[in-house]
Parts: sequence; C-alpha cells; structure tokens
Amino acid sequence: MSSAAAFSYAPLLPTGPDQTEYRLITDEGVDVVHGPGGRRFLTVEPAALTALTAEAMHDIAHYLRPAHLAQLRSIIDDPAASPNDRFVALDLLRNANIAAGGVLPMCQDTGTAIVMGKRGRHVLTDGTDAEAISRGVWQAYTRLNLRYSQLAPLTMWEERNTGSNLPAQVELYAEDPDGHPDAYKFLFMAKGGGSANKSFLYQETKALLNPTRMMQFLDEKLRLIGTSACPPYHLAIVIGGTSAEYALKTAKYASAKYLDALPTTGSMTAHGFRDLELEAQVLELTRDFGIGAQFGGRYFCHDVRVVRLPRHGASCPVAIAVSCSADRQAVAKITPSGVWLERLETDPARYLPEVTDAQLDTSEVVRVDLNRPMDEIRAELSKYPVKTRLSLSGPLVVARDIAHAKIAERLDAGEPMPQYLRDHAVYYAGPAKTPEGYASGSFGPTTAGRMDAYVEKFQAAGGSQVMLAKGNRSAQVTRACQEYGGFYLGSIGGPAARLAQDCIKHVEVLEYAELGMEAVWKIEVEDFPAFIVVDDKGNDFFAEVTKPMLTIGRR
Repeated sequence: MSSAAAFSYAPLLPTGPDQTEYRLITDEGVDVVHGPGGRRFLTVEPAALTALTAEAMHDIAHYLRPAHLAQLRSIIDDPAASPNDRFVALDLLRNANIAAGGVLPMCQDTGTAIVMGKRGRHVLTDGTDAEAISRGVWQAYTRLNLRYSQLAPLTMWEERNTGSNLPAQVELYAEDPDGHPDAYKFLFMAKGGGSANKSFLYQETKALLNPTRMMQFLDEKLRLIGTSACPPYHLAIVIGGTSAEYALKTAKYASAKYLDALPTTGSMTAHGFRDLELEAQVLELTRDFGIGAQFGGRYFCHDVRVVRLPRHGASCPVAIAVSCSADRQAVAKITPSGVWLERLETDPARYLPEVTDAQLDTSEVVRVDLNRPMDEIRAELSKYPVKTRLSLSGPLVVARDIAHAKIAERLDAGEPMPQYLRDHAVYYAGPAKTPEGYASGSFGPTTAGRMDAYVEKFQAAGGSQVMLAKGNRSAQVTRACQEYGGFYLGSIGGPAARLAQDCIKHVEVLEYAELGMEAVWKIEVEDFPAFIVVDDKGNDFFAEVTKPMLTIGRR
C-alpha cells in the first residue's frame, strides 16, 4: 500500500454564502451575553423557536418562492410548451394566488413537518429545542386550515391519527452555520406523501460511472417517478455517498435548493459538488419523455440538481428525489439581530398572464354532465381519445385508502357494492379542514396508484366505473377498464386551493364519518378539470411515455 495522504478536511457538503432575502419575525426571546475570554453568546428562548416554527409552517403552506413562480410563468410564455403544459402551469399559478390569501393551503396534503437546524457553538438554549419546535408545528397545524396526516402506531397493525400532525421530524446539529458561532440556522419543509413517496434509492456499482450508462440508467428510472407527485418537478439526483441514508438525505436537501451553492468541481478533499453539465443533459432528457406537466409536453421538470458525493469503493448508491408543485420549504436564522425567516412571495398575482383559457388551449374542452346515469357518462367518454381535456360538473363520490379497504371487506363478506359507487364517479381525495364560510377545504387529488389493487374487484361488482385522481395506473387497471368498460380520469395534481374555491360547491359525508378526512364523501363540482388517461378500449396515455428510449446494447 502507498503511504497515507496528509491530513486534510472539508465538509462533505460545503455550502457557499447565504444569498437569501429574509424578513424579521421578532427580536424578542433573543439576547447577547458576554462570556469568558471575550466570547459573545447568543441566548435563545424556547418561545422564539416556537414562534419561528409556527410562522414558517404557515408561510410554506400558503406561499411559494419567487423563483418557482417565475418558472411556472415561463412555461406559459414558452412557445414550445404543449397546451397541456400551459394549462397546468396557469392552474398552478391561479392556485398559488388563492393560497396566498392565507385561508386555503396550496395543497390538501399539508405534509409531514420536517425541520433541520444547525446551532453554532456560542448559541445557548435550555436544551428543549426539539420540543419548542414541535410546539410551533402543533400551533400551526391546529390553528390553520391544515390537515392532520400523522398516524400513531398503537400495535404493529393498528394506527390512529394523532389529531395534531405531530410528530414532526426534527434534526438538530452542532455546527457553526456559515462559520458563525453565534447563529442558529434552519431549513423548514412540509413534505406531502405523494412527493415523499417518489424518493428512490438504487445500489449500483462502478459500472454506472460512465456517460452512456448513466444516461441509460436515468432514462429508465426517472420515467418511473410518473406524475402522481404533481409535476413539474424540481428533480434531485445524488451519485455516491458515504452511506445509503446520507445519499437520500442529500437528495432531499438538493430538491429544496438548499445545496445550490455547492462547488461545481471536485477535489482530493472528497467534498460533494454539483455537475452542471449533467444537470443540463438530464433536464433535456426529461423534456423528451413526452410526459410533460402531467398530461403530455416538455415540462416534466422545472430544473435538475445533480450532486456527486464520495463513495466506498464497493458501493455506489444513487438517490433520486423531487420537490413537487407544492414546493414547500423556507430557510430561517436566529442571530443577535433577531429571528428571521425567508421572504416568500405574498403577491403571486403578478406572475399571472393577461390571457384566457381559450388562448392557452388549442383543443376543445369536452363538458361532462355527471348528473346522468353511469352508462350515459361512460358512453360519452368512450367517444374521445386519451389526453382529451374534460370539464366535469355534477356529483362525485370521494373515497380513498381506508374507505376502499372497508368496502373490499364488505365485498369479501358477500355484501353488495354500495350503490353510491355504482351510480357515481369516484374521486380519490382527502380534504383539509374547511374554513368558515367555505363549502370545502383544500381538496386536491390523491395518488391513484394506491387504489390499484381494488379496481378489478370493484369494477366486477359494478363500482368504480369512472375514477378520478392523479398520476399513472398499473397495467392491471388498464386491463380492468378494458374488460368492464371503465375509465380513469387524471386530475391536475397541485391546485387544491383553486379546486376548493372555484370548483367544489357542496360537501357532505356519506359513510364512515368516524374516519375524518378518510370518510366517504359526496361532493358537487362545477367545471372540474380532468383528462382522459385510461379508456375502455385498453389505451393508457402513460404506457407510451414511460417506456425508456435509450437502450443498452449487447456485446
């Protein structure tokens, strides 16, 4: 073996200067005291951590970063974007405008609260930081119109909603942020299930580390993300890592733009870096998929981050993660000058174009009356090809995971399919809290694939003949629709606030009221946007766009 290299150290993820624009939350609860040796210590009261967290969770539920909104606007202005790309982008901008009112959150899945903090060595607290931060999460979720999504495991098989969206994921590190010993810096995230479920880990080898094989690999794996996490995405890819879990964590940070200031070249100190050239190549690859912003086009991704990390010679983890159209994160800091939070955009209306729907779509919108008998609704849908844009008006039944499981148990026990699933289209969704004076809280679609296992059984029993949700379905669903004359309609993932304000006119519980947002609901909708994704002839829009185009030749 060669002689050992001289000692050298670099952080694995050396972030650059902080360019964030902040706003002052408060200067209460922080003070500066002087210690031995002329050192200056920052004291932070628990109440300051709680107030910062509550404000951050409010802001990321209702506001977006200006850069994200500008990217949505650029889709509308891009002549190469498809009509569906532009329609989705406009709907997401309208949704952002409604959410910025501070009443309806931008997405009905208001997420798991994730907080990462770096506390400088001269920052003094009472040691209950995680508890104070969790209290701030609790304040935000119980006082705002947000949804409780966390389930407490009571036994291995039994769970119950905690009723507060706790626990939060809180990770605190002893590290001088940006070299400042008297600073405490944070990243706040709200990660919905659809987006979190599109985090992938692959254990590869050295064979992946050449340009041709890498692009073939990504062509295959990135298509598997699909649309159920609500594109356009901020996509992050991490190659390497000192462990599998570190690769995944780095991908999460990169998808939040937290690592944008990484170096762009490597060195023998083995720090991570961004590969800007590969980022551009991968972005172009995704634009050639044809998936687009959910229903065909170029804008599967807004942008791409590729981070290269050091690795053990026997391992090559690859982590992939996305931040979805609910791009919910903000950074914050506590310094001697006060408690500061990233300034998000409170006036997204300035990104809206002065155009009408008619200018954005070259195809005819088919209006579907859901008040008609199910056979008539299916006969109408059967006239049109996949990708056809629809406008739905009338009654929908809302049911998702737990309700589907209970209905399946009834069928297995010999009971008939509930009449409401025979008579009406079913919308997979779960609402956030309903604000006073509104018919509904934020009420966007759930990932359709979670209900795939029930479709054949339900359709054979006369139910779920027309389904509405987001994302792609399995081949099993396509076969069932062809056999039983069913349809799967794709709803735009993301604009839950706009759907609640503009499209949902009435909400009532039909069954299983004890399940809260997981109950079976009946809603009345007006001009609810959708697209035909799977038809009664065995056609599936996503079947073609998810096939890899780059192939690996045999030697």
